[in-house]
Amino acid sequence: MEDRYVRQFKKGALEMILLCLIAQGETYGYELLTRLNLQGGSVLGYAREGTIYPILYRLQEQGLLQIRLAPSPANGGMKKYYSLTEQGREALGELTDFWEKYVRCVDGFLGQAKEETV
Repeated sequence: MEDRYVRQFKKGALEMILLCLIAQGETYGYELLTRLNLQGGSVLGYAREGTIYPILYRLQEQGLLQIRLAPSPANGGMKKYYSLTEQGREALGELTDFWEKYVRCVDGFLGQAKEETV
């Protein structure tokens, strides 16, 4: 059932997932993309750069992420490293609390629906 409803669920969770990954330690975009796809690609669908970089930019604009530029040994350019700000940590805590309540609520409805169909 890969339709607009499923896409909306995935889209809504992606910001929180990226914040979770960044909370584990300073990281850069390609590493985030790789970890996201290895850990969640089979369920979330395989993300591309065009998916995560706009989200990272938006999270930075909201003050949830900070960046650090460092020379990239691979190509001589600069690499952008992401880490959470204090505001980002607070937002992740709020999102996590909401998510846990959300899952319990939805599971309750699903359990009732299963009981009624048996």
